[in-house]
Amino acid sequence: MSARGAAVLLAVLALLAGCKRDGRPAPGLQGDPQRGRIALTQYACHACHVIPGVAGSEVYVGRPLEGLAKRKFIAGKLPASQANLVLWIRNPQAIDPETAMPAMGVSERDALDISAYLLSQ
Repeated sequence: MSARGAAVLLAVLALLAGCKRDGRPAPGLQGDPQRGRIALTQYACHACHVIPGVAGSEVYVGRPLEGLAKRKFIAGKLPASQANLVLWIRNPQAIDPETAMPAMGVSERDALDISAYLLSQ
């Protein structure tokens, strides 16, 4: 391969490295991120949170949900993991009885899919 061809290949690889995922969960995550994105709207999560990729008002009742995969804790209490995020989504009062986040009756599957979406952003 010529030096020019190698430079073009490196540029393409650098561009691809910065691209968003194609809807597949990040390695090690369970669930369907695309279903999770839909579930976020069905449960009206965007009524209180700013969520990447989900249209809605810019509200700041709850914390913005971008960058969850980089956080060390969920709700300031639980070590960050997909399993703990699912627990929080399904029953936030079990984790923090004084939280303003309501229990929305999120099913196990929906919580898994929602967590896959949020952790893939």
